[in-house]
Amino acid sequence: MRNTLGKAMNPLFCGKVEKGKLILEAPNRFRVHLSKYEGQYVEVLLRKKKSQRSIQQNRAYFGIAVDILCEHTGFSRDEMHDALKQKFASRVDDKTGLTIIESTADMDTVRFNKYYEQIQQWSAEFLNVYIPSPSEPPMFEL
Repeated sequence: MRNTLGKAMNPLFCGKVEKGKLILEAPNRFRVHLSKYEGQYVEVLLRKKKSQRSIQQNRAYFGIAVDILCEHTGFSRDEMHDALKQKFASRVDDKTGLTIIESTADMDTVRFNKYYEQIQQWSAEFLNVYIPSPSEPPMFEL
């Protein structure tokens, strides 16, 4: 694997600990990568898996909320996404006074739900624009 700068990335393997043993989701893929380090010292990092936002949340955000707001405001998708992050996913660092903007890609499902709900509330109150929840069935005009 390579990142956007062309540098090699360390693969990520997920699994579950059961009765003191690690049960990997992709054990064969793990063995292939492990074989590349034969005879070498390695590091192993173990941490609880973070539940990142779901594909459905991502589709709803860009396919519903962002698209509706772009149509209403005339902003591009990138401009709207940046503006929403600035408004609902940022904080001012007390030490430097700089604004830190949270990445929506790094949000877990709970945080992303809160973010989406804040956008819905703001949109309804400030713009008078309704943004449906991701779980609502789509409505079609006849």
